[in-house]
Amino acid sequence: EAKRMERFSQFALAASKEAIEDSEIDLNEVNRERFGVIVGSGIGGIDSIEKEEQRLLAKGPKRVNPLFIPMIITNMAAGNIAIKYGAKGVCTNVVTACATGSHCIGEAFRSIKHGYSDLILAGGTEGSITPLAIAGFTSLTALSASEDPGRASIPFDKERDGFVMGEGAGILLLEEYEHARARGAKIYAEIVGYGATSDAYHITSPAPDGEGAARAMKTAMEEAEITPKDISYINAHGTGTQLNDKYETAAMKAVMGEEAYRIPVSSTKSMIGHLLGAAGAVEAVICVKAITEGFIPATIGLSVPDEDCDLDYVPGVGREQKVSYAMSNSLGFGGHNATLIFKNMEVL
Repeated sequence: EAKRMERFSQFALAASKEAIEDSEIDLNEVNRERFGVIVGSGIGGIDSIEKEEQRLLAKGPKRVNPLFIPMIITNMAAGNIAIKYGAKGVCTNVVTACATGSHCIGEAFRSIKHGYSDLILAGGTEGSITPLAIAGFTSLTALSASEDPGRASIPFDKERDGFVMGEGAGILLLEEYEHARARGAKIYAEIVGYGATSDAYHITSPAPDGEGAARAMKTAMEEAEITPKDISYINAHGTGTQLNDKYETAAMKAVMGEEAYRIPVSSTKSMIGHLLGAAGAVEAVICVKAITEGFIPATIGLSVPDEDCDLDYVPGVGREQKVSYAMSNSLGFGGHNATLIFKNMEVL
C-alpha cells in the first residue's frame, strides 16, 4: 500500500494513525458522513516528479509509472486518509504554501463550529527534501548557507541567513465539544480563534509593515473574544530569513502593543527545521503540548541580538510556565497569513 503513495501521503497517514489511536475513538460509533479530512501539502509529490522525469528521459513515456499522477497531486494525502478511515464528510486540501497546515486546521475548526461536521482529521504534510526542491529554495536564497549546525537555523538572530528544510506531518483530530464529552474523550485544548488574511503584496516577500499578518492575529483574537493580555505564548512563523523575522516582529508589535514585550515568542523551526506545508500543523501540535505540559519551547541557536527583533524569543532554553492561550502564526508565499488560537481547558 505504501508503495502506491508518495512520501507526503505516507507521512500524513502515519500521523493520522497516531492521532486516531491517541484519541481512543471507536470509529464504528462515528457517523461517517459527518467525519471529515482536511489535510494539505504545500508541494506534494516533487520526489516522484523528479524520479519519473528521469525515467521518461532514459526509457521513454511508456515506462512512466501509471500511478504517477495520483501519487503527486496534493489532495491525495486527504484522499488516502479518508479511504483508510472511511471518512465520508468534507474532504478537502487547502494549499497556501507554508500556511497550508494552519489553514487546514482553521477550516476544519470552522466546519465543526458551524455545524457541518462532528470530527475532522486536520493538518499538513510535506516530503520535499529532494535535489530539485533544495536547489529551488537555494536559488531563491531562502535556505541557510551555514555549515555550522548550531548556526544554520537561527530565527530572530542578527546573523540569520535562511531556513533549514524539514519533512513530516502534523495531524490533529478536531471534535465538536459535546460529541467529545459524550464519549469521554481526553480533550487537550480548544481551538477558539482563526484568522486568515492576505498581504496582496508580493509572491515571496511579506509586506514590509506586517499589516496582513497583524490582521490575521487580530481577527483570531476577536473570534476568541480575548485581548493581547490573555495571550501566554506565541509560536511564531519565524523562518530565519531576514525579511520574515523582521516583518513578523513588526506585526506582533502592531497588534499586541506593549504586551508584545511580555509575551514569550519562539520559533520551533530552530529545532526541527521548516516543514513548509506541514509547518503550521506541527506547530499547532507544539502549542497544544505547551498548554498541556506548561512549558514554553525555546528558540535555540539565538545568540546575536537584532535591533529589529527585540521581543522575548525564549533564547537557548525553554521555560516552565502556565499557558492559558497559545497563538500560532503561519505565513506563506503569495502573502497567505493564518493565525490559530488554542485555549487551555482549565480556563473558564
